[in-house]
Amino acid sequence: MLINGFIYGAEAKKGEFRTEEALQSQQSLIELGVNWVCIPIKIQQKRYNATEILFDYNEDVTDKDIEFIVKRFHDQGVKVCLKPTISCMDGVWHGFIDFPDQLVGGTDEYWKRWFRSYTNFIRHYAEIAQDSGCEMLCVGSELVGTERKERYWRSLLDEVRTIYDGPLVYACDFKKSKELRWLDGVDYVGINEYDPVAKYPGDTMENMQSEWERIAEKVEEKSKLLKKPVLFMESGCRSARGCAKFPADTTHMQYPFDEDEQANFYESCLEVFMKKEWFAGIFFKEWNTKIYQSKAAASEDKSYNVHKKLSEKVIRKWFKKEA
Repeated sequence: MLINGFIYGAEAKKGEFRTEEALQSQQSLIELGVNWVCIPIKIQQKRYNATEILFDYNEDVTDKDIEFIVKRFHDQGVKVCLKPTISCMDGVWHGFIDFPDQLVGGTDEYWKRWFRSYTNFIRHYAEIAQDSGCEMLCVGSELVGTERKERYWRSLLDEVRTIYDGPLVYACDFKKSKELRWLDGVDYVGINEYDPVAKYPGDTMENMQSEWERIAEKVEEKSKLLKKPVLFMESGCRSARGCAKFPADTTHMQYPFDEDEQANFYESCLEVFMKKEWFAGIFFKEWNTKIYQSKAAASEDKSYNVHKKLSEKVIRKWFKKEA
């Protein structure tokens, strides 16, 4: 069965999964027809070139929070992919985390330190994923600057396999990632898919579908090369005119509200990919712990949220059909 999923609570803080607002949000997501959710757990390092990953006891989601939310979804028959991720406090994109390959004397000490910290970070959440029964674990997302360090990544995957016995996925930035040989060590090739699918603002569903078919050809090549099914770990479009041409855009809030363009994005994506044999499914971006409750509020929201917009109806139709 295909993964019909959403990313849930990407910006959640300590204790937030257990609030009354979050419980209502979770129920609305379940009623949408999801059979999976991806739960990102975001921890930080001070700078892009720091070698230690730090837990903030004031802000970061706790292990108990994770156990609660996983059980909550499991009780409703929804499977969980746990996705520990890192960000940089200095505001630099985590894809730029990088170090010299060789120092004076021929060592790669910075890489050793960083991978030691990152491996321990992933090991911790692998234990939680195993103990709480998570059906999938994501071992990294768009760590482009680190991806050339094949030996370290293979060592990390080997260690995780001794702790967690479920399927593993790594989320690539499809444009920036090279052909990563160590991806033969994961079970799914994850892609964060934000390619443009519109040629102009307010483009039609049919035109977007043609663009998705072009994208699908490239993704299929990667699937065949690695002999792995492909899973979209992220994909989505804001409800603002022109965003289907720039799906990753989060800055141009002056764009006018357009739920039709957003709905065309999701309809065309699902129309193309749900038929592909090599396609494992999708986690759409994103479903928050706090959601608005009225159509009026939805019409003022130009984010990735689909609640009470046309896109919600489109996604519900497809997810219910695939159930």
